[in-house]
Amino acid sequence: MKKVGVSILGLGTVGGGTYQILTKEREFYKETQHVEVSVESVLEPDEEKLRALGVPETCVAHNIAEVALDPDVHIVVECLDCADVAKEYVLDALKAGKTVVLSNRELYAKHAQELERAARRYNAGLFFEASCAGGVPVIRALLDGLQSSRICAISGLFGGAERELLTEMTEGRVCYEEALCRAKARGLSLASDAVGLDAAYQLSILASLAFHAKVPYAAVVREGVAGITPEDVAAGDVLGYVLRYVAVAKQSSAGVEARVHPAFVRKDGPLASVQCGCDAVLVQGDVVGEVLLSGMGTGALPVGSAVVSDILYAAAHGDLRDPSFKITAEAEPALPFTADFKSAYCLRLTVDDDPGALSKIAAAFGKNNISLAEVSVRPAEEAGKCTFLLVTHETHEEAVKGALKKLEGAGLAKAKSVLRVIG
Repeated sequence: MKKVGVSILGLGTVGGGTYQILTKEREFYKETQHVEVSVESVLEPDEEKLRALGVPETCVAHNIAEVALDPDVHIVVECLDCADVAKEYVLDALKAGKTVVLSNRELYAKHAQELERAARRYNAGLFFEASCAGGVPVIRALLDGLQSSRICAISGLFGGAERELLTEMTEGRVCYEEALCRAKARGLSLASDAVGLDAAYQLSILASLAFHAKVPYAAVVREGVAGITPEDVAAGDVLGYVLRYVAVAKQSSAGVEARVHPAFVRKDGPLASVQCGCDAVLVQGDVVGEVLLSGMGTGALPVGSAVVSDILYAAAHGDLRDPSFKITAEAEPALPFTADFKSAYCLRLTVDDDPGALSKIAAAFGKNNISLAEVSVRPAEEAGKCTFLLVTHETHEEAVKGALKKLEGAGLAKAKSVLRVIG
């Protein structure tokens, strides 16, 4: 039976979950996977965390050099919060010839090229299933289950502050400011320059694997939820939609588009049914069609399970996997990116209560090659006004912007909100 020694760097939520799983299920893995996994060491300075998990004093490492030089450690598991520290430790482990299983999505999204280069130079494995979508095995699916298809699109719901805020706004029917106050009271922190960054890191990794081309996280267009109002939530109810914070990447002859933002999804669609706390990834391939993967996106044990799956996979597949594309810091110059997204759109317009208003607006959209799929007329708070809820067929973003500019310029309508519709 193969014996594998593991060292865990960090006993936070993910590291703690990983330690619990490995110590509890050791006999199960021997019986079913024919591998004996032992935790040889843990690098964690917080003594309280060590005591809480019952880590023996003999298993406590004091620095990364001790871990890297230990001949009984074959796999180093990175579960650190700080990407800079994680990068330093991971490179030290790879240089020592240790296979590395990492969970830090920021680390891999920013430094994949350096980490992969080191792994090949020192003949060490590098695995990162837990970096995306929590406990959902989407990376393994892309690499080992869906490689028969050309992936044209990948979309999903990933954990992050924006999703938590949007959930608070939609379920509590409160404004952004109130949702933010409630979230902060629960300990959520959201830096103004980090809007959508967590989702962007994940989309960068997944889109790169799906499209066999580097999609840098900096190329992902990020939009927050600060502009969402209770009126938007109510409009979605009328039209049969719910608001979700989505990640979307598409590849076409026009190039690659990658974006994270709030959007409407149909109440009867696959992304609307995803429960709170769960992540979901919808993959569209030319051969396989649509594949939806969903599961717990956060938590010690769900994400720890993704880490452990990499440990077991690495134990069974010691050979290095050559990437299907050139992993660089930036995208290849020949790969175009577009910001003129193609999507359906939901528009909430305030217009004069005029019997001919709808025909004028439809005509204006038609001149911009935009056709309407749904129309609903609602009363407005202003006297002599009404609210139009319009859903377009799929069209280009620039066309929508152009049509709205003409409508507002002519005094025919004022856009209260413009939200994309997914699916």
